[in-house]
Amino acid sequence: MDHGPRCVIAHYLADLQPDLEAEVEWDERALAAYAHVADGELAAIGIPSASALAPSLHLNLGDGYRRQGRLAAARVQHAQGVLAVAGLPDDGYGRHLRAGLTRLGERIGEVGA
Repeated sequence: MDHGPRCVIAHYLADLQPDLEAEVEWDERALAAYAHVADGELAAIGIPSASALAPSLHLNLGDGYRRQGRLAAARVQHAQGVLAVAGLPDDGYGRHLRAGLTRLGERIGEVGA
């Protein structure tokens, strides 16, 4: 299987896990696969730019780390998510992710989140 579908499937499978450890493992798999996804690779499944998926990946993984008590790792994911969301338009999706990253930052005590 190519990295694009692997990334998207892992991203969605993480949300279906009843156990936090399994959820974080799937989120980690999604982000690892994302590192190999070309920007236009997900267009066939309705994601015109793979870069638009990055903020959601970082947000989900950061929140999982936060819930595990791994605050340093959560802060790294939060910072990467904030950088990634900067390229999104000011539409519903972009606002949703910005709000989620703001909440994550507040929960992990990031200054200026």
